[in-house]
Amino acid sequence: MRQGWIMYAAMSGSASTSRFWPLPGLARIPGSRLLTSTKKTLEMKKVAAEIAEVAECKTPDKKAKIVPRLQTVRVYRWNPETPDVKPYMQQFSIDLNKCGTMVLDVLILIKAQHDPTLSFRRSCREGICGCCGMNINGVNTLACITKVKESPKPLVIYPLPHAYVIRDLVPDMEQFLEQFRKIDPYLKRPGEDEFLGMRQILQSPRDREKLDGFYECVMCACCTYSCPPYWWLGDKYLGPAVLLQAYRWVIDSRDMAHKERLAKLQDFYSVFRCKTIFNCTKTCPKGLNPAKAIVQLKRLLAGFAKKEKPDLDTPLPNPCGGEEQYPCRKE
Repeated sequence: MRQGWIMYAAMSGSASTSRFWPLPGLARIPGSRLLTSTKKTLEMKKVAAEIAEVAECKTPDKKAKIVPRLQTVRVYRWNPETPDVKPYMQQFSIDLNKCGTMVLDVLILIKAQHDPTLSFRRSCREGICGCCGMNINGVNTLACITKVKESPKPLVIYPLPHAYVIRDLVPDMEQFLEQFRKIDPYLKRPGEDEFLGMRQILQSPRDREKLDGFYECVMCACCTYSCPPYWWLGDKYLGPAVLLQAYRWVIDSRDMAHKERLAKLQDFYSVFRCKTIFNCTKTCPKGLNPAKAIVQLKRLLAGFAKKEKPDLDTPLPNPCGGEEQYPCRKE
């Protein structure tokens, strides 16, 4: 005969006593252990159901068909090996589901699956090297950071305008790079050749902030080949990208050859052919302002502004370790 337990409480004034009395014929009341195990079982089933639901979502349904996202792409083509064939536009139909989201991914897919003879430059795919500069839908920009928008209109790709074309989307950058070399894009400290590598050249945070917006240029030439004065006088006018770099080195507080740099630009064509129409600023894929740098160069050349003295002056090293200073820099 099963027995159960009931509790009898007797209250007497402020004191209370509790006692358990065994009674025959009563079923045992379920304990807390049984309730806890039932609760855990329910929670485990709930978690297992959630895991199965997530796995089902992540597992692709083989029966479901992926709808192709077709995009028409028109690419400029010219091959120097066949000079009798004039430049033409070749059209491709690309499934955007099979490539990445950038224009460069589309070109890579075309070269891999449609036409292996397509030529274009690419390197970093991060908008850092500036190799993949081209004209996309009428705008000079970098193919690796330009997203493809699915549209009924075709995606039209040309090489950079007003530049000699080597092949397909590869422009000739020889003149542009030669002009870049003319401005001496490196630090110059006349008379300190003997001290190179012997100490760090100091620069204050305020002087460092002056370079913001100028040192980020990747020399992709998108701004230069969007400038009408450069189209007309590209052999004499240096162009926005080169002039931005020239100003970057002129205002650098560590550079001591700013007068020499400005003297090289003191003519009728190098700087003053700029008409300040801001084509360069609008098309820069890095969001820089070459027009601002050119205006500041004009002010320096015209004498309306002067380069500020550096906040920190780096002393010459004394290799002897004595109190006497090392001989002065050469004049």
